[in-house]
Amino acid sequence: MRTMLGVLAAGAALLALASPLAAHHSWTAEYDLNKPVAVKGVVAKVEWTNPHTHFYIESKDEKGTITTWNFEMASTLALERAGWSRKTVQVGDQVTITGYAGRIAVERAVAASMTSADGRELFIGKPGQ
Repeated sequence: MRTMLGVLAAGAALLALASPLAAHHSWTAEYDLNKPVAVKGVVAKVEWTNPHTHFYIESKDEKGTITTWNFEMASTLALERAGWSRKTVQVGDQVTITGYAGRIAVERAVAASMTSADGRELFIGKPGQ
C-alpha cells in the first residue's frame, strides 16, 4: 500500500512539473517570420503585464482609416532590466514599430524594434523573453 501511494505521489509531482512547460506557446506557431510589418502610429493602450507586455498602436492609412495593432513584446522583467518603466512609452506617444504579423490575425504582431518620435531606438527583447 505504501509503495502504491509513493508511486501515485511521484506521478502527480511529475504531472505538476510538466504542465507549465505545456502552457508556453511557440512564437513560430503564432507569428509568421515571412510577414514583416512596419507600423507608424500612436500608442492607444499599454498592457504592462506578464508573461508579455502588449502595446496597441493606432495607425492611420492614406484614406484616413485607423487600424489598431496589438504588438506583443518581451516580459515586463526583461524590459525593466533593460531600463524600461511603465512611463517609457505611454498612451499618446508617437512610435514606429517593426515586427512580424500574426498567422491568424495580421494586426496582432510580435515586435522586433521600436523607435520613439524623437528617433530613440528602444530595447524590445527577443521573442520568447
